[in-house]
Amino acid sequence: MQYQNPILPGFHPDPSICRVGDDFYLVTSSFEYFPGLPIYHSRDLVHWEQIGHCLTRDSQVHLVTGAPNCLNIYAPTIRYHDGLFYVIVTNVTGDNHGNFIITAKDPAGEWSDPIALPFPGIDPSLFFDEDGKVYYLGTDGGIYLSEMDITTGAAIGETHRLWQGTANNPEGPHLYKIDGMYYLLLAQGGTELCHMAVLARSESILGPYEPCPHNPVLTNIGQSLAIKAAGHADLVEDADGNWWAVCLGIRPLAYPFRHNLGRETMLVPAKWENGWLYAGENGAVLPEFTVAHAPKAWAASGYVPGSAVTDEFQGETLHPMWNLIYNPVPGMVQCTGNGLELHGNGVSLWEDAPKAWLGRRQEHFCCTAETELAFVPGQEGEEAGLTVYMNPGHHYEIARTMRDGVDCIILRRRIGALCAVEKAVPCHGGTVTLRLSCDRYWYRFAFAEDGGAMQEIGAGETQYLTTEAGGCFTGNYIALYASGNGTDMTAPAKFRRFSYVPTEE
Repeated sequence: MQYQNPILPGFHPDPSICRVGDDFYLVTSSFEYFPGLPIYHSRDLVHWEQIGHCLTRDSQVHLVTGAPNCLNIYAPTIRYHDGLFYVIVTNVTGDNHGNFIITAKDPAGEWSDPIALPFPGIDPSLFFDEDGKVYYLGTDGGIYLSEMDITTGAAIGETHRLWQGTANNPEGPHLYKIDGMYYLLLAQGGTELCHMAVLARSESILGPYEPCPHNPVLTNIGQSLAIKAAGHADLVEDADGNWWAVCLGIRPLAYPFRHNLGRETMLVPAKWENGWLYAGENGAVLPEFTVAHAPKAWAASGYVPGSAVTDEFQGETLHPMWNLIYNPVPGMVQCTGNGLELHGNGVSLWEDAPKAWLGRRQEHFCCTAETELAFVPGQEGEEAGLTVYMNPGHHYEIARTMRDGVDCIILRRRIGALCAVEKAVPCHGGTVTLRLSCDRYWYRFAFAEDGGAMQEIGAGETQYLTTEAGGCFTGNYIALYASGNGTDMTAPAKFRRFSYVPTEE
């Protein structure tokens, strides 16, 4: 079998994986986006179908403003035990790190309300031992462990410090028991270019833990590869006894290294020799692997990340690819069964607050997104359109708006404190088609009125919508939006179609 990385392209960081029979399930971080914790299913580890989200209700999570791309839902772990799926995760709300567990019998269905946990720090993990005891692993300046009551979340007994790792920033711990030994895998080096995974083992769950002699067991430091910053790994064994790691990595646009798609999910073949883990190509995560063994055949019935998709908004629920920013405000985003309506409030794209915004991940360097918009601005400043969006301070958009009393199509770019309308073209049509064409260097915008010919309106450099220019832990979204720019809109913006198509580099 030959496969390419990433297996989940675009913003899919901090992957965690478990297996039930021939089925694999994977979750990733989601930060301020709602629904939270996207969950995926596969039977061959390479092709993944999104089957839903774990956080779909206000009662499960409260997402806070204040630091876009930096707060809210961090680094989950998914595990399966005695007929129940568990996801344990941190909601980082400024100075507070609230850890909690949610559960489900069907991972594609509704997940429970959270069980709050008393443990500090971030990046929690669960370990179910053979003697029936359940343990919490956490990160709080080092890796620690506590027995816990899995039903109530209460701590049992004292907390034990396990291992600091071999470098700075120990985080993302996972514990496994293999052939009678306990193995502790964790991330180190920070989630930038020095990211890595390191391993230690012990005969006792409480230690002491012996570091692997060839640490780091997984890293792309010093490698001339298209994938950088590899780390934060989780392990899984397939039904045939083969081992694999999922981890995050980035794909820079060019040198100097900047990335706009966010941290993505990679798959790495692994094996055990002489009691130690060997992953990838001498520890490296390659853009392409060829392996002799492969899990069971795969078949999808839903959305496969990385594929072309068209949404005509004919149902009364949203396609699983879509996200809002923060918890939903009732009435702002509505599926009518015959299109999508966005009821813009007074919040603009550059404000860090809930807004009439509906986005999907940019999953490819080269792609085209297009939408059909039925909207005529009713007053000065009302607008609706299509944006490529990293955060409130870094985005480009093509929009229909009322500007100095004229109904027009505009191209706007915001880069930090710099914001300019690059071009404005009078608009006379009832319906407009808006197009965004992406490559490694440019985001290009065009529009058509009432099904006519496309007109280019301008472009913006990709390098200014990168994590290195102004982001943090997420990647770019392509989004539909509407705004009253200070007041509520007089009438909703109606989107009748959206398409996303990967294109050739």
